[in-house]
Amino acid sequence: MSESPPRLVTAVILVAAGSGQRLGYGMPKAAVPLGGEPILMHALRGIVASGVATQVCVALPAGDQGLRQLCDDFRGELADGGPLLTLVDGGSTRAHSVRAGIAALMEGIEAVLVHDAARALTPESVFHRVSDALAAGADAVIPALPVVDTVKTVAATTGEGADFAPEVVTGTARREELRAVQTPQGFRTGTLVQAHQAAQALDQEQSAAVTDDAMLVEMLGAPVHVVRGSTQSLKITTPLDLIFAEGLLEGPLGARWVEG
Repeated sequence: MSESPPRLVTAVILVAAGSGQRLGYGMPKAAVPLGGEPILMHALRGIVASGVATQVCVALPAGDQGLRQLCDDFRGELADGGPLLTLVDGGSTRAHSVRAGIAALMEGIEAVLVHDAARALTPESVFHRVSDALAAGADAVIPALPVVDTVKTVAATTGEGADFAPEVVTGTARREELRAVQTPQGFRTGTLVQAHQAAQALDQEQSAAVTDDAMLVEMLGAPVHVVRGSTQSLKITTPLDLIFAEGLLEGPLGARWVEG
């Protein structure tokens, strides 16, 4: 069996600037407690444990000294030669936060993984699959899972139907072709930089329609490859998500090391 190609020199941009309003804690999402520690700490430890990163660039809410102190304290856990930890102020949108991370990349970074702190329990194996695909030659790689629900397209109801339902079905998507996308999303550095440079020309409506970095690469016409994600990579957005994440930490599967 042939050996896998060596991994590229990689940075992880960890997007942790979200407000967390839907969680209802009155604090940034990255600071919300999960299993007795802030969500941010679980995300950072997962990245470091995966061993893929030479640099971890964390985009935090501008002016948040509490989260900055957490990151500074975390540096003490990296005293044995872990990745360089760089802190930047995130922006008003996810894209702005990613661009702030790109601007802070150290020299020699060949690949960038963009990861959401809200997916704090992503298993190490997902990081490895994304990194290995980049090393094998892909320019853009995303982890994803098959969609199990039936998905409908809809439009606003007009005429008499508006009296009893706000929307009407316009079609049914082929479930076999659908995937639920997760992070980390991986890119060759030049590809990600080019995609974000091109995105600066988008108008406000076009920018609002972009929900992840892979969409920007798709707009370049470049292929985006897909590897297997994990059910443990749930995105913590609502109080119910937080309950599920707590269950993963406390349940028989343990934390992040058992593949979901």
